[in-house]
Amino acid sequence: MFTGIVAEKGSVVSLDVSADQTSAILVFDAPTTGEDLGLGGSIAVNGVCLTATSVEGGRIAVDVMGETLLRTTTGSLAPGGTVNLERCVPASGRLDGHVVQGHVDGIGTLLEREDQGAWHRLRFGLPTRLARYAAEKGSITVDGVSLTVSAVSAVSAPDPWFEVGLIPTTLQETSLGLKQIGDSVNLEMDVMAKYAERLMSFMVPAWQTPNTQSIPIQKPAILKPSVPPAVAESQP
Repeated sequence: MFTGIVAEKGSVVSLDVSADQTSAILVFDAPTTGEDLGLGGSIAVNGVCLTATSVEGGRIAVDVMGETLLRTTTGSLAPGGTVNLERCVPASGRLDGHVVQGHVDGIGTLLEREDQGAWHRLRFGLPTRLARYAAEKGSITVDGVSLTVSAVSAVSAPDPWFEVGLIPTTLQETSLGLKQIGDSVNLEMDVMAKYAERLMSFMVPAWQTPNTQSIPIQKPAILKPSVPPAVAESQP
């Protein structure tokens, strides 16, 4: 599990995609994040949870399967590119951001970017199927960065979007400060919303429940305690 608090910006060394596009090996430099990362350790790369298969100093290699290439922007990474990195949170750590699984739900696109002086306003488009999970003042993960949604499109909008505000630290310490209009980003929606929707889908509507009133209910017999026969008082 992660929190969406980026620890370091890494640099892509190489991305070797198989001929059939079903797998890849990603290598990147992470001088700080990779210090205590062992083989098999988890690391979030632009919000994608990946497993370290090689660690040599600050250089890390991970295997990427076809599903990840299909659902994330990982397949478009190029040597020299910047990636946001985060190690999994220890059980004793603080949850400074929000609960992030590193399981990307889809890809978004930067539509607008506006300099507000002390901060920047960014508007991202997102797939229609994910729009219902974006809530104003709710949490969202963009390229591995935990952010608060500041505005959302109307429910009926044909092209849904959401907005976030980035403070100077986020602009400087993450790759979001480098994003240009049209750039793609990995999106992970709030896991709480996804689980709530899944649970609700299993609830039986009231009109589908059987009419229990038509089923006779037999009450258990009430057993009365036995009373011993009265003993006649002896006459004097």
